[in-house]
Amino acid sequence: MKNDIETREDVFLLVSSFYKKVRADAVLGPFFNDTIKDWDAHLDRLTTFWETSLFMTRKLEHKYHGDPLEAHIKVDKDHNNSITELHFGLWLNLWFETIQELFEGDNAENAKRRARKMGTFLYLKIFEARSK
Repeated sequence: MKNDIETREDVFLLVSSFYKKVRADAVLGPFFNDTIKDWDAHLDRLTTFWETSLFMTRKLEHKYHGDPLEAHIKVDKDHNNSITELHFGLWLNLWFETIQELFEGDNAENAKRRARKMGTFLYLKIFEARSK
């Protein structure tokens, strides 16, 4: 039996394991590896993002403040508006796979739901930004 996602350390394990897969992926890797220069700082920031998203009712030492939409729109522009639904599908599949390998429980299921909603939102907003 696996544990649920309960602590910042759990979130970091999920995020770091997931991005190890993303970086090695033939399709997704180039977007991330060309864009992110300091992976330690990025993983810490993403851990804070997901910790804030999953545990928003808790008093947290770290709270995420940032604009993921702006960052993703910039990456799309920097890659000649080439991000497609395929990229989001691959990203989501790797996220689900990583969660299922490491965790089970309510927070793990919530992490899947939030990623699905976030991916849909980001893709739609990236597409909208191309017409501006």
